[in-house]
Amino acid sequence: MTQRGIDYGNLMHRAMRGLMAEVLQQVCREGLPGEHHFFITFDTRHPDVAIADWLRERFPEEMTVVLQHWFADLSVRDEVLRVTLNFGDNPEPLVIPLDAVTTFVDPSVEFGLRFERQESTDEDDEEAGMIEDAEEADNERREADVVSLDAFRK
Repeated sequence: MTQRGIDYGNLMHRAMRGLMAEVLQQVCREGLPGEHHFFITFDTRHPDVAIADWLRERFPEEMTVVLQHWFADLSVRDEVLRVTLNFGDNPEPLVIPLDAVTTFVDPSVEFGLRFERQESTDEDDEEAGMIEDAEEADNERREADVVSLDAFRK
């Protein structure tokens, strides 16, 4: 009989995506304050990403967009970012599910989030977070990514 463990990886990803969504929703309401701006990289292969065909051809796997000087129709609802950006004087609407985002960076304050792609099967989901023995637990502890909030304080 196996025991189910705590899936810290998925819990952390949900929390970080929630933080990103909250920041973007604040920008929707209030605009970008001061020097803040964002580099958002996303997986263009995600099935729910909606971008122009010419953009998908140019960026078949990954694309980075910048929210800074000119953007319109920004909204974040139901875990989906919608925004219109200007590409060489051609406004293009983008629909980006938050789970397609791989990095979210605000270089003005040296803040960044990186999301690992987590593909799993139902069987993997059933065994997520399980630790078989103490040796494996030690290895996982050594390999864990530890996020220190002190790194983001000025």
